[in-house]
Amino acid sequence: MISVLVVDDSVVVRRLIVDALGGAENIEVVGTASNGLLAQAKIDQLKPDVITMDIEMPQMDGITAVRELRKRHKQIPVIMFSTLSASGATATLEALAAGATDYVTKPSNVGSVEESIRAVRDELVPKIHALAGRRRPGAAPAGPAAPARPATRPGSAPPRAGIPPTGPGRPPTAPPGSAGGRPVARRAAPGGRIDILAIGSSTGGPDALTKVLQGIPADLPVPIVITQHMPPVFTKMFAERLDRSTPLRVVEAGDGMELTPGWAYVAPGDSHLVLHRRGTSTLTQLSGAPPENSCRPAVDVMFRSVAALYGGSAYAAVLTGMGHDGRGGAKVLRDAGAEVLAQDEATSVVWGMPGAVVGAGLADEVLPLDRIAAHLVNRVKSGRSAAVAR
Repeated sequence: MISVLVVDDSVVVRRLIVDALGGAENIEVVGTASNGLLAQAKIDQLKPDVITMDIEMPQMDGITAVRELRKRHKQIPVIMFSTLSASGATATLEALAAGATDYVTKPSNVGSVEESIRAVRDELVPKIHALAGRRRPGAAPAGPAAPARPATRPGSAPPRAGIPPTGPGRPPTAPPGSAGGRPVARRAAPGGRIDILAIGSSTGGPDALTKVLQGIPADLPVPIVITQHMPPVFTKMFAERLDRSTPLRVVEAGDGMELTPGWAYVAPGDSHLVLHRRGTSTLTQLSGAPPENSCRPAVDVMFRSVAALYGGSAYAAVLTGMGHDGRGGAKVLRDAGAEVLAQDEATSVVWGMPGAVVGAGLADEVLPLDRIAAHLVNRVKSGRSAAVAR
């Protein structure tokens, strides 16, 4: 049973969360607290597996509470409750930087208490299960582990028009490598020219992306496109935060932006990020197509678009996150000749998305978070140097 401590100054919101979790399988609310100061004592007393934390509270707010908690408890997952607003997004990103694990947004514009409870349950319960499972010894991997098959290199050309969905098929794989006994699809002769980096992430992604982009210099000779699962408003604030804290120029993608080397483009909340060509330029395009993998923006959509335009000159990375978004797109990229990197399990907050890529045998490299930036930079430089030499 996963024990949860609910921290919120509002009696109504505490009751809402308790009711939302009341019928959830294998979850038990073991206590509540009305502010961060009271929560500190209850954490030591109740030893919860997961904490939900409001941001604005009297005596000790949620951000301060997270900072204090992390001095004594490094691993307890903390899920922040945020409002879907600019101030809420800014505070949530500060909480994540302080050590919070993830966040959910409070229901807004719902018609009844029952709908509010359902909305909280649908968003919160999967995260509690994923985050608590990540901490438990002997827990099953977050991503599926498909059996390895002999390596294949399909000779089909990348898609020429549109962004076709992927279907079931045999992913290219290789004998198991060092990724926890799972297949790593290393290919005999990587090293071709790289013209774009594409990165997908979800739970734990804001911190992971910050660490990766901080290690990439401003003179990177290729652009970066990013899909991080986030709602509207949050992605704009996140891009601005990355722009301030990393060497790169980082913006929230809009329609018709020309991709520029040394710039990173973050998919906006509630829109897929796709690319298209106009003459010799590559431009961003926002799509309101239906969600994929219950996500919009979806990593799969962006990856397929990158594969269609760049083929084997793309390099993709799948970082920490729940679910399997990115696996289908990684298959399309691999079929087009591109290389794919996955974050390893030990450094992922949730090894769902990268684990799904590794389990399907689609990862050329599986690396810890602190080695990913240097690998991407070296791969870009070596590939372009080799292309010039030829």
